[in-house]
Amino acid sequence: MKFTHYNLGYQQRGTAVEVTLQGNAANVQLLDSSNFQNYKSGKRYKYSGGLARRSPIQLVVPRNGHWHVTVDLRGLRGQVRSSIRILSNPLPPFSEPSPAQFSSVVSDTTSTDDDTKYDYDVFISHATEDKNEIVRPLAEALIDQGVRVWYDEFELRIGDNLRRKIDEGLAQSRFGVVVLSQAFFEKNWTQYELDGLVAREMNEERVILPLWHRVTKQEVISYSPSLADIIALATLNFTIVEIAQEIANVIQNASVGSDV
Repeated sequence: MKFTHYNLGYQQRGTAVEVTLQGNAANVQLLDSSNFQNYKSGKRYKYSGGLARRSPIQLVVPRNGHWHVTVDLRGLRGQVRSSIRILSNPLPPFSEPSPAQFSSVVSDTTSTDDDTKYDYDVFISHATEDKNEIVRPLAEALIDQGVRVWYDEFELRIGDNLRRKIDEGLAQSRFGVVVLSQAFFEKNWTQYELDGLVAREMNEERVILPLWHRVTKQEVISYSPSLADIIALATLNFTIVEIAQEIANVIQNASVGSDV
């Protein structure tokens, strides 16, 4: 299915997004990251918006998190061009649009956040084998906590240069959540990501937030004695929601200049 995608990045609850259409009527949808992934994969998903027969239309972000807008002609004929802008004040749903001054413009390929030098709060480094059990649920739980997450399933697109995108994610994330597991120990890409985080940590405050998944301290020591010396959370002792809350607390403390 062909569609136009606008990555809004992290947005706060009540943020209004105005979508302008030229040409045909179109389906306009506001989705969080997990539902955007389901949309792309052809799975069931939840959204705000719907069929837009006029322009402009306005959508309001319902909660803090990473958001996306899609425009498509599914079930329709013709051609449509679109553009969006983020408005400075909350607005009613697009069924009753009203004028407002806009504070920033968002393109279909980039997102901005002037409040921090980082585009993301956390980069999740993990092995593919751990996605279903721990990593994807953790990413979604973090988003529910208002954390801006770099997670490969949310960020990588067909045709992307994998190394370049990972390097960008590592550089643009305040912290790196490292999901240590037996599968992690065996992968080259996870070692590449860990090396990048360690390099940053040599020049900055603490960056690495370790998460132990079905591994013992001795196994972590055998892989990396320095990692074993960092206080970590273990998935055997905490729920995913509890882990997400703890990570969100670390990020909040860091944002106000507390020791982390």
